[in-house]
Amino acid sequence: MTFRPDVTLDDLDWRILHELQTDGRQSYKSLARKVNLSPPAVADRVRRLQDTGIITGYQARLDPARAGLPLTAFLMLRCAPGRCLLRTARAADYPEIVEVHKLASESCTLLKVRVASMAHLEGFLEQLGERHGEARSHIVLSTPYERHEVEPPPTAPGQVTAADGW
Repeated sequence: MTFRPDVTLDDLDWRILHELQTDGRQSYKSLARKVNLSPPAVADRVRRLQDTGIITGYQARLDPARAGLPLTAFLMLRCAPGRCLLRTARAADYPEIVEVHKLASESCTLLKVRVASMAHLEGFLEQLGERHGEARSHIVLSTPYERHEVEPPPTAPGQVTAADGW
């Protein structure tokens, strides 16, 4: 099965997306200069990208450690029957969770969490285990590479892009 997006993005759309991912606060005038369009044409394209759901929002990137959350962990969660995290909890119940991924494996969910300390992580794991099931933790020692930008998919299967290098 091949994924077919509802909207076809051309090279100009991808250039606009690249620039916005680099600096989402820039003006239409500045963006227009970078992609060689008029500000009204850029504004129309950005509005279309927002209306189709490709651009979902704008946000600041934070340093979690400097914000008081220096410890990151990935948790493999195997929910007990009838206690699935995805069906029985709300995001507000667990502010430590920053990403949730539904899996096709022996674990049903992969969570990325940020906590203030090992004691905080221990308490969180106990709470999660009591409410939902077995959790295996993987503590992040460091993150030498973290990609934020989404780039165009390769045009042919197996094609390598410049972004594939480290």
